Amino acid sequence: MLGDPRVQLITGDDTAACYRRTEDADAEERPGDYRGEPVREAYCWSNLTSGNGARALWLILVPFMVANLAHWMRPAAPPDHRAQRIYDLLVRMLALTLTVLLAAAACEVALDLTAWQCAGTPVCVAGKSWLGFLSPDNGGWWSAPGRRLALASVVPLLVIGFLWWLSHRTWSAYESASPPPRVPGSSRYTPDAERTALSLEGFWYGRRLVARLRAAHTTAGVLTIAAVLLAAGAKADGAGGHYSVLAVTGRVLTALVVLLAAATLVVVWRTARSEAAPDEESDRLVVRALPYAALVVLGLIAVHSAWARPGSHSYGPLPGAAAFGGIAVFQGVLVLALALTAWVLQRAARDDARTALRGMGGPAVALLACAVGGVLSGGVAQRFADWMDGGATPGQAHAPIPGPPVLLSWQASVIPALLVVCAVVAVLAAVRVLIVRRRVAEDVPGLYDPREHPDHRRTRAIAGTIARAGLTDAAPVLVAATSAVTLVLGAGAVAGAWLTDRAPGRATEGAPPVVHAAAETAESLGSWLMSAGVILLLAMGRRAYRDHSARRTIGILWDVGTFWPRAAHPFAPPCYAERAVPDLTWRMATWTERFDGRLVISGHSQGSVLAAAAVWQLDLVTRSRVALLTYGSPLERLYGRWFPAFFGPPALTGLHREMDDWRNLWRFTDPIGGPIRLTCEDGRRVDEGPLRDPLAFGRTLQNPLPAQILGHGDYQADPVFETVRAELIARLGPGLPGMPEQRPAGGHPDGRPAQGSSGRSSA
Repeated sequence: MLGDPRVQLITGDDTAACYRRTEDADAEERPGDYRGEPVREAYCWSNLTSGNGARALWLILVPFMVANLAHWMRPAAPPDHRAQRIYDLLVRMLALTLTVLLAAAACEVALDLTAWQCAGTPVCVAGKSWLGFLSPDNGGWWSAPGRRLALASVVPLLVIGFLWWLSHRTWSAYESASPPPRVPGSSRYTPDAERTALSLEGFWYGRRLVARLRAAHTTAGVLTIAAVLLAAGAKADGAGGHYSVLAVTGRVLTALVVLLAAATLVVVWRTARSEAAPDEESDRLVVRALPYAALVVLGLIAVHSAWARPGSHSYGPLPGAAAFGGIAVFQGVLVLALALTAWVLQRAARDDARTALRGMGGPAVALLACAVGGVLSGGVAQRFADWMDGGATPGQAHAPIPGPPVLLSWQASVIPALLVVCAVVAVLAAVRVLIVRRRVAEDVPGLYDPREHPDHRRTRAIAGTIARAGLTDAAPVLVAATSAVTLVLGAGAVAGAWLTDRAPGRATEGAPPVVHAAAETAESLGSWLMSAGVILLLAMGRRAYRDHSARRTIGILWDVGTFWPRAAHPFAPPCYAERAVPDLTWRMATWTERFDGRLVISGHSQGSVLAAAAVWQLDLVTRSRVALLTYGSPLERLYGRWFPAFFGPPALTGLHREMDDWRNLWRFTDPIGGPIRLTCEDGRRVDEGPLRDPLAFGRTLQNPLPAQILGHGDYQADPVFETVRAELIARLGPGLPGMPEQRPAGGHPDGRPAQGSSGRSSA
């Protein structure tokens, strides 16, 4: 980015820092050497998303990350609309169900499949010496069903504890960067209707919110384990048909669980983001003590479960296995309610012409989060059951153990149908590319000098790149199709499981042979596909842990998915922007105040989003000294369409009016960046483009070899870049002699430093 291998850290640490070329490190002390020349500085934030190998483990948190995105994908309705509060609550409740689903899946593996089914079945225990001490044939102390369950509950508790620790650790590292103090002032340019929440002082400071949600979700996970133990104990205590001391104690403990669950829901209900100012208050004692109270109750329930119950034994599936169906139905109801709320907000929205899915992006993404969570939990349970029962198909008559709940088999069976729909959409997309390529190919030669002789293969390559880049704008179609089919197939899976209480293969035994064969094939294929998804995720995580380049690839996902604060799910991967945006804001604010300078902040791709967010955080005095240069920017094409409440036309218009100037470079061949679609009041456009790509069509004296099609990268190779940058520098006006007036920022989606260049005009 800086064009020199010799660089020096100016401010920052190993995680994120600002760098200059070594010869420019003391530029402020040598003003005479930089008259009329820009001083470039780079902000590198790659380690926030792809730093050490442990971050690859964040792949298992994908459902939480996707659910958190749904919170920010609301329509651009007025902030004081009544439905806004309902939308917040529904997303947070949906996120809470994902934590419960994760805890239930861990209980399914450790308590049901291992301690209840396999450890209680001699055929299954045979050959598994590590389970021998739990077998009833040994007659040991741990052989009682309740004691086996109490011991196995340590596994899901460790899972919840690990998520709590990870959230707390990243909470201290990411949500602790306080915003810089602002110079009081008001704007005469931007009306309230054109402001955005990203300009509020407390937007990137969510310590208290994440702490409250972390307490609630930890409590929910612990209570899920407690509920599973209580369900098993209630079945054993009620077998005698009378109210024993253990039965009464179980009811008292159940009441405690219900009370803590109600307190958890109240915390989730009353939790809301405080964005107007940094929320420095600490949580009340009742919120901080909630997880510890749940742990105490879980300990009491474990003692209650381990109490001697002569004659008790485990058979069949663990009581409460139907909870998976209840969770799925509740999630479906929440998604439908969220869709209705989004529809109400969309009707009140402004400038909604380009909003993705007409405001239904949030509900669609929330549904996909639930689907991914179901696939991960079901895949782990089914593959673990296959390993425990020696390869026999769970649920079949010859299987040594009943296996996981039949709902998981039904959910696996619909995966092939869902993949067929995705394949159809992919085929339609390919056909669209061919049609667009043929149409665009007719216009490509006209973009270049007629002295460059047209080349058919070259024309097809350029037209194909443009056609494939346009698929980004068709992403809502894929999301809509996948979400709609997922909702229908998910409802069918729940209905089939509840009506038959059998896996699809056994449920269709009396049906025509074609139907039965199709059901068995779908069940087997879906089970393997579900498990393959889990294995693929783990393999990607393992490779990313070992390979830095693979870790950069995964960093692309985090650049998009973790830009937003954890407003819905505290166990989601941390928001790197809560460190990067304050970093940039502090650097710009302190530098301009110290040297009375002007600067241009430039950003490429996701770096342009960070640059815009940082400029929004500046006070109005500092913001008026800043110009913005973006290129390959997804600000409008992705963020404006999918997050209209925060990056919609009113917000971007307000940002431009309060800055000195803003220019944006874009290409038709860029699959990520696009135009901003704003026009200045004096008639000048923010967008500069579309730029020609490649720069030369054929072979010429100046370009004897074919020029590369740049697509999303290397915008600095285009002469327009230098021209636009020089115009921005000239518009900023002179500062103090020798003061560098440039502030680059940003990064490629793969975590590399972005090209940032701008500069200082001579005094």
